[in-house]
Amino acid sequence: MIQFENVCKSYTQDLFKPSVAALKDISFFLKKGHCLGLIGANGAGKSTCIRLLMDFIRPDTGTIRLFGSPPKDCSTRTNIGYLPEVASFPANLTVLDIIAFTGISCDIPKAEMDKRSEKFLVLLDLWGVRRRPLRTFSKGMQQRANFVIALINDPDLLILDEPMSGLDPLGRAKIFDLIFNLKKSGKTILFCSHILEDVDRLVDNILLLHKGKKLFYGTPQELSAQENKASMAEAFISFVGKEGAND
Repeated sequence: MIQFENVCKSYTQDLFKPSVAALKDISFFLKKGHCLGLIGANGAGKSTCIRLLMDFIRPDTGTIRLFGSPPKDCSTRTNIGYLPEVASFPANLTVLDIIAFTGISCDIPKAEMDKRSEKFLVLLDLWGVRRRPLRTFSKGMQQRANFVIALINDPDLLILDEPMSGLDPLGRAKIFDLIFNLKKSGKTILFCSHILEDVDRLVDNILLLHKGKKLFYGTPQELSAQENKASMAEAFISFVGKEGAND
């Protein structure tokens, strides 16, 4: 479903300054129906991985495959649901406006689009505000609306960048349950989050990045056992702390 092979990516800084390596020879594989947690401190390279998958940027070297094709292949777009950490939709539009645009872009029949939109808007407590402009939404409401938009095309692959961002405890619980049920239904999920307790409970495997390098790939339980810690969160802090001391 997702394949990175020896991917490197650097960003150019100011004139006469050396480029900064964001990813250094990264390889991993996400199988169909599995959930992968992408974790790491700020600047680890998580956002770069997602931007590469979405074809917002291109790798310097290496190969990336989505559904067996490079990310630039537009035919894969209708099979992807993307939830950015911060979405920028026109504030004067309603969530129904954005859903309609998405449905037309993905060639979804109107009856099916109406059925899906009602299902997810009700599920995420947005049905009553569906005709209100997005500028009137709180951050948590906007995040829930963004999730509805990511799901409206019934994608095979979900790329979720900080899906719990800005949510209160009730909103976070709803999104957690939704992701859990999507996983149970067989969706393939790439899940990037700083809330390690959620990652631990949701994912099959984790990819731990640190300053562009792959430190660990395996199950949360394997990372905990490797660091002799009671939880994956404690193991993460221990592992990254030791790596930082060696930098």
